[in-house]
Amino acid sequence: MSRPQVLAFIDWYKPFFKAGGPVRSLVNLVDHLHGRVDFHIVTGDRDYTAKAGPADLVRNAWVTLDGGERVWYASRKGRQLKRWKALLNERSWDAVYINGLYSKWSTIAPLWILRGSKQRRIVAVRGMLAKGPMRQATAKKRAFLLAVKTTGCFAGVEFQATNAEEVEDIRRWIGKDVKVHLVPNLGRMKVNEERPPILKEKGSLRLVSVGRIAPEKNTLFAIERLASLKGDVRFDLYGTVYDQAYYKRCQEAAARLPAGIEVVFHGHIDQNRVADALAMAHVVFMPSVGENFGHTMLEALAVGRPLLVSDRTPWKDLEAKQAGWDLPLEEPQRFDEVLQQCVQMEQSAYDAFAQGAASLGERYLADNDGVERSYALLSR
Repeated sequence: MSRPQVLAFIDWYKPFFKAGGPVRSLVNLVDHLHGRVDFHIVTGDRDYTAKAGPADLVRNAWVTLDGGERVWYASRKGRQLKRWKALLNERSWDAVYINGLYSKWSTIAPLWILRGSKQRRIVAVRGMLAKGPMRQATAKKRAFLLAVKTTGCFAGVEFQATNAEEVEDIRRWIGKDVKVHLVPNLGRMKVNEERPPILKEKGSLRLVSVGRIAPEKNTLFAIERLASLKGDVRFDLYGTVYDQAYYKRCQEAAARLPAGIEVVFHGHIDQNRVADALAMAHVVFMPSVGENFGHTMLEALAVGRPLLVSDRTPWKDLEAKQAGWDLPLEEPQRFDEVLQQCVQMEQSAYDAFAQGAASLGERYLADNDGVERSYALLSR
């Protein structure tokens, strides 16, 4: 049987990882399925927020990467409707797989070109319709969705949801009768299986976050939660800044923290250093306003680090699993209480949470159901 031919559109693809989860989601999908699916990926020629791309990058031509996927790194001038039409007509595609909703060239352009066609189109919304993100620039997003629906770009399109909440989000914002596939995101193929021990002393706590410094990641809320803590606390923040005004507010909040409470902004971190950065902390603190998966959260669990997150991620009932805490953002005092509990935690109690986190991560990574469902999605 011939392998499914998939043409994927995404604004950023490896080696460009600064945009976070959506990139990681597609990279992981390709890593798991490249031996069974022929992937062709159309993407940009520079990283998130970057003004230029690498000088030696081959642009506007197919390049075969180590995983076997073919990638088309389009320059700014190379992003043209006629070029997109040529790529779409290059061969008979089993699926055109679109990552995200709001991109001019990765979403609107291919959907516009293919409107009314019989070509199978799948849109992975990547958490962009969740309650938290939809509260930001709501009028603009509603106008966009209305325009896309009105012009027929969503007619006949299938959607991928990665959890049950996202199924409901899609039906709420796109239409009750649209075809939705519930197919979870996949974790990394290779995760550091070692669970490095870390000393946990009463009165001391090291926190970490790996994600954009941005309102949707709730960075300011996280920093403000440290103000009432008593003890020796360090919060390491790794992530790209795109909103300088918001970043300044975060810096000002960090500067107001009492003695003994330190926030360190590190900027972007390379993918191959993420696991080490997570392992150096006691708890991963990421109270984002919404995550359709949370790749960093899975990586943290895989190295045995408990999570302190909001209740707007797929990682639920963490305290019952002794793998962390998922708390409502509407109750900030609960975050304060858990953080102080973590500060006061001694080694034996912490080790129980670390083991619970590792067990949860191992169970997820050992489950092959997501891989098979992903293959079924692309091969129908």
